[in-house]
Amino acid sequence: MHNASAPDVKQAANRTASWAGVVSLGLGVFALVMAEFLPASLLPAIAADLGVSEGTAGQAVTMTAIGAGLSGLFLPALLPRTDRRLVLVGLTTAAIVSDVLVAIAPNLAVLLPARLLMGVSLGGFWAVAIAMSARLVPSDYLGRAVTVINAGVSVATIAAVPLGTWLGALWGWRGVFLLAAGVALVALIVQAVTLPRFVPDAAGSLRVLVVTLRSRPVLFGLGSILVVVAGHFTGFTYIRPAAESVSGIDAAGLAVLLFVYGIANVAGTAASGVLADRVLRAAALLFPAMVGLGMLTMILTGGGRAGLFVAAALWGFGFGGVPTTAQTWAARTDPAHLEQLGGVTVTVFQVAIALAAVGGGLLVDHIGAGAPLVAGSIAAIAGGALLTSALRPTAR
Repeated sequence: MHNASAPDVKQAANRTASWAGVVSLGLGVFALVMAEFLPASLLPAIAADLGVSEGTAGQAVTMTAIGAGLSGLFLPALLPRTDRRLVLVGLTTAAIVSDVLVAIAPNLAVLLPARLLMGVSLGGFWAVAIAMSARLVPSDYLGRAVTVINAGVSVATIAAVPLGTWLGALWGWRGVFLLAAGVALVALIVQAVTLPRFVPDAAGSLRVLVVTLRSRPVLFGLGSILVVVAGHFTGFTYIRPAAESVSGIDAAGLAVLLFVYGIANVAGTAASGVLADRVLRAAALLFPAMVGLGMLTMILTGGGRAGLFVAAALWGFGFGGVPTTAQTWAARTDPAHLEQLGGVTVTVFQVAIALAAVGGGLLVDHIGAGAPLVAGSIAAIAGGALLTSALRPTAR
């Protein structure tokens, strides 16, 4: 299918790159993802303050996931001809409002809708940011631009939980969310200064979304990404019981293990942009295979601490490259519908996380703590092979 949006991406090759604008998108992603992950470190304090159980307070995470999944899928279609600069600035503003509402929330009736708003901001921002990045850099550098954006995720993954834990003890959980609002405000200012006006040439209606999803290569690729991401989170959601079962590692050792994972994740993200630009098919197999290899290494050699940390490094590096590879696949597969595919990819990630949490939980309860790693490794490697087969050798 061909429409007026396709030339926009091609014309990017003839424009000077605006890396400041790309950095502003990465900063926005960092602010939103950091806020998304903060409840993981602050949940006990939030529950105690609001007078609810930790399980009930944990629904703040569920609300964020629901909002992100729905927003990523439908927001581009509901705002088909709205200036994307205004959309991105508006979504970052909504994130600031969400963080402030959470910080002053007297009860769950305020907290949960505020977290839903955060999800809407996160999913919509992701969907629009990838298409915007194609306007900011030449097409041959799209993978590297996506890497800069995804670096915000990697840094937020490392920073949010330990930073939230430390600052939560100093300032209280409400103060940490006010800090998150401040970070989002900085991102908002940088976006306002650096992002150009961009009105899509083609209407991104719900009909266009349906037509996009009727493409067999698109559905096959999305299914492959779902398998890879579900494989990763099947293991990662239950990494603590798995690591404890194979090595007897304590809480302090686990913190170091996750730090090693996080540093390797940043390295994988940094490497993925160049690989996705130059050898996308190889990247589509390499990074998921490293995820699977890391999980298998943890099972096979985790009895020794050295093997455990090598496994975490392999796993972190592998998954660091998965988001960039997936988003570059979307851009190469159907450049005329970047927003639609970008939004659906966000939704696929959210669905995969939910499926992994349920499936991994069943495996832990009925087979053993190491079972999610075995199942996750098989899924990650198989999904990578499927995604590679979905890409034509000449795909650019």
